[in-house]
Amino acid sequence: MEAKIGKLFESVTSFFGGGDQIPWCDRDVIAGCEREVAEANEGASEERKNESIMRLSWALVHSRQSEDINRGIAMLEASLINARTPLDRREKLYLLAVGYYRSGEYARSRQLVEQCLEIAPDWRQALTLKKTVEDQIGKDGIIGIGITATAVGLVAAGIAAAVSRRG
Repeated sequence: MEAKIGKLFESVTSFFGGGDQIPWCDRDVIAGCEREVAEANEGASEERKNESIMRLSWALVHSRQSEDINRGIAMLEASLINARTPLDRREKLYLLAVGYYRSGEYARSRQLVEQCLEIAPDWRQALTLKKTVEDQIGKDGIIGIGITATAVGLVAAGIAAAVSRRG
């Protein structure tokens, strides 16, 4: 019985906590990437500059801080125009989808991951992100229905109590 309660608790915690498999990035990694970009801007090749900016973008969209995520999204959107190859475009679309997922814009995230899958239909990372986004959209729908049902129930209970007092 105790094991069943434990599993139920884990399930509810995972449901409300997200439980996605997308990694997080801490401030130390972001600071290291920022230093790398600064060093690359001091005379490094264009390729090295672009690689260091991509690493910084990756770190930013995987941050727990919304300011970092928004900064990463802005950097990726600005650089998407200059995507040189389909692989480069795929990577940037994927990171944008992660950023929008982390910022709670699930519909935009799903749209971007679908564009990514148009380029690489079998890419497991993108398929996993798509499932994660769709699961979150489903959870949000269920939570929204629950909140609406609770509100309707409270209003109905209030009306019933008012009617019973008059009667």
